[in-house]
This record gives sequence, C-alpha cells and structure tokens, in this order.
Amino acid sequence: MTRDRDFLTSLTVNLGLFSNIVLAALKTSIGILGHSPAVLADGINSTSDVVYYIAVKIFMKQARKPADKEHPFGHRQLESISAIVVGAFILTTGITIFWESVNKVYELIIGVETGRSASIWALSIALATFVIKLGLYFYTRGTAGKTHNPTLRALANDHLNDIMASVAVIIGVVLGRLGYFWMDPAAGAIVAVYIIKTGVEIIMDSSTELMDHVPDDEFGRELRDVTLLVEGVKGIDDLGLHRFGPYYTISMTISVAGDISIDEGHSISNTVEERLMEHFDNGLRKVHIHYHPYEGTNPNHKGVSTI
Repeated sequence: MTRDRDFLTSLTVNLGLFSNIVLAALKTSIGILGHSPAVLADGINSTSDVVYYIAVKIFMKQARKPADKEHPFGHRQLESISAIVVGAFILTTGITIFWESVNKVYELIIGVETGRSASIWALSIALATFVIKLGLYFYTRGTAGKTHNPTLRALANDHLNDIMASVAVIIGVVLGRLGYFWMDPAAGAIVAVYIIKTGVEIIMDSSTELMDHVPDDEFGRELRDVTLLVEGVKGIDDLGLHRFGPYYTISMTISVAGDISIDEGHSISNTVEERLMEHFDNGLRKVHIHYHPYEGTNPNHKGVSTI
C-alpha cells in the first residue's frame, strides 16, 4: 500500500510540475507580449507554482525515508510540513500580485498610464489554462482522496484556485478588449484574492494536522466504541493521537478491574490493540495501551472517552 501511495503521489506531483512549467512559460510570455496584466499575474502565479512544486518533490522524497534512530516513527510528518510550505508560497505570491494589480488599476484611472487592449492570444491562453487546471484539479483531488496525503490536498486546492483565477482573467481580458482597460489589471487583483485565500486555508489546515487533532467526531466515537466492546474494559481515561502522514499512532489509558492479575490486564490490553488495528485497517500504524485499576467512585472512570 505504501509503495502504491508513494507512486501515486510522485506521479501527481510530476504531472502538476510539468503542466505548470509549460503554463508559466506561455502565460508570462503572452502576458508581456499580449499586453495583459491579468495574464501576466497568472503567469507569475504559475511560476511560483513551479518553485513550490520543486520544493514539494524534495519534501516528498525525504518523507519516504524509513524510520531511523533519530526518527523512530518515520518521516511522514514532512508531508504536512510540505503543505505548509506550499501555502506560504501561495500566500506570498498572492500578496505581491494583489499589490501590483491594484497599483496598475490606480495608474490607469488617474491617467498616469495608457491602457492597451490585450491580444486574442491572451484570451486563448486563459481558456487553455481553465481547461488544463480543471483536469488537474479532479485528478489531484482523486489521488489525494486515495492517498490521504495533505500535500496533494493542498495542491488540489491550488488547482481550484487557478480555475477561479482563470475565470477572472477571461472576464478581465474580454472587458479590456471592449475598452474597459482597467478591468484587465482589476482581474489580476481578483486572481490575487483567490490566491491569498487558498494560501491561508492550506496553512491553517496543515497546521491543524501537525497539532495532532482528532480527525472528526465519528473517528473518536469509533475508537471509543471498539475499545469499550472489549471484555474487561471498564472505561477510557486518557487518549493521545499522533499523526504521521496518513497514519495515526494511538496512546490510550484504559481502566480494568483492580482484582485481576497482571497477565489478565496485559491480555485485555493486547486485545484492545488488535481490535483497533483490525477495525481501522491501514489507518493506524501503532496502538499503545496502558491500563490501571478501575475506581467506580471516581467520576473520571465512567467509561467515557476524552474525545
């Protein structure tokens, strides 16, 4: 499974990198030669995409390294760190493009600069970008769902951002050719807003994953229900969850009857570990169970998970 996951991840990243290299070269050239600030802004966005795709490839290669003495749980958390890097690149690019686009609109309105109609090539590359990014979005979203890789999820969001940006560019170029020259750079500013929004969302989502949050309420309920169904488990007193890439390591403290032997307590703990690993299939990497005596008078020992 891990090998297939890494292959899908690598293929998706390489496909996105190649597409962005082509689009960056075309959009930047046509944006300059075709006199379209919106297309040029989109070209700069694609150029930044190329840079962070290269960074992603480096992070993904490191994330595949096996566990070692310094990293006994492996290096999969680099996937979430990689997603934050992607978000930071996107956010920085968006702020830069927004500032330049707004400044261009201001100069056109006050007459400091004379507007020029964008060429038909500018419209053509915007339409081509829309189609290409639409295909990349659905493909990347699909592989992100299969691999549960936060970096691919971030890249899918970026493709969606590019789709919205392309629509803004198309509108801006069309209105610019109709004589509303300020609409072209204004479209560049709209592109930047989408870019900034995507960057912030990616950083927030990936940071949450590094904070070891419980994925959702259903996941927490399943952990509790599966554990409490094991004979001998009186309650769940503490639960820790640590994420490593697509996998979770669970540290749980259960309460058992105080008059049983150590061997019986050990057997119950092993059963809980086995049941959880079986129930969540490939979602868990390790389960660590600690047990202590159940105290019926203690309100903390009522069989209620802390999730």
